[in-house]
Amino acid sequence: MHAGISNLTRKEVYRRDGYRCALCDCTHGLQVHHAIPRGHGGSNAVQNLITLCDRCHAAAHGLDLDGTGITADDMEQMIVEYLSDYYLKYWAPYAYQNGDGGG
Repeated sequence: MHAGISNLTRKEVYRRDGYRCALCDCTHGLQVHHAIPRGHGGSNAVQNLITLCDRCHAAAHGLDLDGTGITADDMEQMIVEYLSDYYLKYWAPYAYQNGDGGG
């Protein structure tokens, strides 16, 4: 699955996240996930991308492969916290939703 993400951007995201899942530290089955889905206006900017292992990526899309009970909403919260901590000064995905620049 390429999702229109350039190889350069994909490598930058993997490097930023230490070549491991940003949520569980797994190093197997790594994939890049959009925090804000493209269908909801999310971009391919590194600030909107996170490295997830295949299991965390599945959970982020609502598939509980491990039977942990972690929901897609739980995963979304963890992803937003990770990216907002990383890009504290720069990451404000909802700041311009109303078109007024306020939030």
